[in-house]
Amino acid sequence: MRIAVMGTGSVGPTIAGALSALGHDVVIGTRDPQATLARTEPGATGGPPFGAWHAAHSGVSVATYADAAAAADIVINATNGAGSLEALAAAGAENLAGKVLMDVANPLDFSHGFPPSLNPVNTDSLAEQIQRAFPEARVVKTLNTMTASVMVDPASVAGGDHSVFVSGNDAAAKEVVGGLLAGFGHRDIIDLGDITTARGAEMVLPIWVRIWGVLGTPAFNFKIAR
Repeated sequence: MRIAVMGTGSVGPTIAGALSALGHDVVIGTRDPQATLARTEPGATGGPPFGAWHAAHSGVSVATYADAAAAADIVINATNGAGSLEALAAAGAENLAGKVLMDVANPLDFSHGFPPSLNPVNTDSLAEQIQRAFPEARVVKTLNTMTASVMVDPASVAGGDHSVFVSGNDAAAKEVVGGLLAGFGHRDIIDLGDITTARGAEMVLPIWVRIWGVLGTPAFNFKIAR
């Protein structure tokens, strides 16, 4: 499939590289492709500069948000949650209409320091805000409850014996996303329900951050035992 991954932090390139390795036609969307490719500073989480990453993943193209979304069958939002609505607006509602929009971002609020809080929270979610802003897109929330490396390589934790959630209003869109998740190796895919259930998935983040602090590593995930 033709997949546009929006975002050039740690999550976007990780997902893009994994999808490309699986044979998908992948493009990374960014505000300014030339500036992004020219970056020489390490990633925020210690990863390589984007230019160095791209040199090792030359099969992944880089384009503006709008050009990336226009050519894609599926759009993945891996932007910083605080800037997701702005980035998707730059992609263009007309380029998102009718397409599966897989949202993996979290609405982290660092205005009061670390650990972050969430905004929105409890009575709303980032996924719902995206769905309202782009009503013709088929938004599916998933993968936001784990670190990027576990998203694309679930077998790296407990042999893959853990859970991933999906939320969305469109059953067919959730099936498409489920196929991508299975392609990564996820086996326990739990459909939480409509897009409002993304509130619960996003509210996992406060406990996730604290577990990371205790374990000293983000290489873990949640298993729903039943």
